[in-house]
Order: sequence, then structure tokens, then C-alpha cells
Amino acid sequence: MDLISRIQRHFHDSAQLKLDVVDELAQPIALAASKMVNSLMAEGKILSCGNGGSAADAQHFAAELLNRFEMERPGLAAMALTTDSSTLTSIANDYAYVEIFSKQVRALGHGGDVLLAISTSGNSPNVLTAIEAAHERDMVVVALTGRDGGKIRGLLTENDVLLNVASQSTARVQEVHLVILHCLCDAIDCTLLGVED
Repeated sequence: MDLISRIQRHFHDSAQLKLDVVDELAQPIALAASKMVNSLMAEGKILSCGNGGSAADAQHFAAELLNRFEMERPGLAAMALTTDSSTLTSIANDYAYVEIFSKQVRALGHGGDVLLAISTSGNSPNVLTAIEAAHERDMVVVALTGRDGGKIRGLLTENDVLLNVASQSTARVQEVHLVILHCLCDAIDCTLLGVED
């Protein structure tokens, strides 16, 4: 096995997918950022969730908003629903794993808040139930998915935003998701701080 060539192929494939989807995703990313800004300006908050690598992305995004991204600014109201082991395990134990996010959304979410729902397959049952709970609470959903968008695509309303990365590779989808999350952070900061360039 030629590891050097294999590593180079990973870099090239990742870069190519980003270039392939940029024109399709730029407008919906801008729309998602606008909905997040509107929520934050109205004293709302952004809740985020996902499993595995998507859980890490949900936490990464919340940290960039609550602390800072690349510009100095006050912290923004964001919270990952993946971090409290006592809450997660009690819900999974007392009810079902499929409800670990939805019960939190029902308890913490309010009308005008945003749920950032991340699932590379678009089919994660606990993310699907979180979206249903968000709709019950009159929240906006921004969904990051891969492949064909999965079941999440069919759950979204006209008020929601789908950011779908049309690739079968979980690794490549997650790499683009990270760029999307950084674009959202930058767009939120630039809008709130009035950055023109």
C-alpha cells in the first residue's frame, strides 16, 4: 500500500467535494445564518445536536458561538444537547435513547429558537425526534445532512433550512459540515458586528 498516495487522495477528494458543492450551498448557508441572527437578536438561542462525529460538530459550533470564533464579541446564546452525561443517560435509561435530544428540546426550546440538527445519513432517529420536538415548540430547524438528505429532508418545513452535502462518504460529508459551521459562525459575526468586507 502506498500511504503517501492514499493520504494525497484524501486531501484531493475533500477539496474537490468542497468545490463541487459551494455554489449549491452558499445561498442556503446565508439563509441559515440569517435565521440564526434573527433568533439571537430576539433573545433566542441555538440548540445543537448530533451523534458521534456530528455530536462533536454540535459542540464545536456551540463553543464558537458561546465563546468566540475569529472576532472579539460578547458570547452568543448557544448550547449543545450532547454534553450532559447525566441528562443523556437518565433519558436513555428511563425512556429511550431516541428521546435524548427531543426531551431537552421540549424543556429548553422556545418559539423563535433554532435547532441545528446534524446527521450525515439524514436518518438518525434521535435527531429526527428532536426536529419533531422543535416544530412542536415553533422553532426553526437548520439541518446538516449528507447523501440524499434522508428522512430529515421530508420532515423540514418551508421555514427550515436544509444544508445537504450530496456525498456517500461520511468522512467527506463531515469535512464539508465543518466548513459550513465555520461559514455560519463567520456570517453570524459579520452580520452582528456590521463587517462589510
